[in-house]
Amino acid sequence: MFAGYNYQRRKFTDFDAVESQNWLTIGLSKTAGGHSFALHGMFSFEPFTMRDIGSPQVFQTGETFHGAPLIDYQHPHDLIMNLGVVYRRTARSVDFGIAAYAVGPAPLGPTTFMHRASAADNPQSPLSHHHLDATHVTPGVVTLSAGAKGFRIEAGAFHGREPDENRLDLDTGALDSFGARLSWAGGPWQAQISGADLKTPERASPYDATRLTASVSFAKGDEQRAFSWTAAVGQNRGVFGTLEAYLVEGSRRIGRHAFYGRAESVDKDILDAGFHPIGTSHTHRPSRIGALTMGYVRTIRARTRGALGIGGDITGYLVPGNLVESYRSPLSFHVFLRLAGSGGARLSHRH
Repeated sequence: MFAGYNYQRRKFTDFDAVESQNWLTIGLSKTAGGHSFALHGMFSFEPFTMRDIGSPQVFQTGETFHGAPLIDYQHPHDLIMNLGVVYRRTARSVDFGIAAYAVGPAPLGPTTFMHRASAADNPQSPLSHHHLDATHVTPGVVTLSAGAKGFRIEAGAFHGREPDENRLDLDTGALDSFGARLSWAGGPWQAQISGADLKTPERASPYDATRLTASVSFAKGDEQRAFSWTAAVGQNRGVFGTLEAYLVEGSRRIGRHAFYGRAESVDKDILDAGFHPIGTSHTHRPSRIGALTMGYVRTIRARTRGALGIGGDITGYLVPGNLVESYRSPLSFHVFLRLAGSGGARLSHRH
């Protein structure tokens, strides 16, 4: 849980918020012989700890507010982010699995940012979130998987449209989209490539899209000293062209001190976002945005069940020519308290 002050400075409009980003994961599991069953749940109280429009964030996009595309805000997550069951059977050193979620992660993209060790101290969603891992809250997912010797192949069907603006309900819909992911994990290393055909993912657009991602990550250390990083690339291919995103982020912890950073280069559809009926001729002008975040957290109280820290960060941006008149040279600032549960590090380096 992060709780603090968020200030975004840009031309024409400075905007701020006192808010909390927060995620709670729970799990129940039972193993007998070569069989295992697990119940997975993930919840967020952001519908109550953020404004309805979400968290101010310069250049962020994805989902809608009052039917219009969100721009310069990160949407709140749903109260129920994940709810599903996973069954696995090991036979002749091969691990077979089937997962079914009322809402859960589609087999697409790297480990979601709030579970990555490289992003554990950063309260801000990546600008590349909707190019990489936004399908971590998908209404309806069925996935089959098999793994051996560190490799795992997953394929599944899911509902392609992103969640609606009611953050308290469970969305439903047909399993109309399909994705697959090949991943490998060995020691501190993890890598994946994945792709999916998405049925009308954006509520403000009637068009389908294809998403492709690849990533590699490293996480090693203990409660006293740790180092982690992630590099990822994502593409959204649609009727108006291809939007690409590149991300590198890392974290270094030494005792009570943690330093983190994130660099991104992201194509955004900001100037021409909105609803355009099928068959309508319309120009979409992409904007390539650069962002660099540097932050620090100091642990002020550590216990067996978790740790309390205080921190802050600053983000600067490279603004493309077609957005300079609207944004000039924006900056983003956060100061916050961070409460991290003891299970966070164990969750951060797996799908």
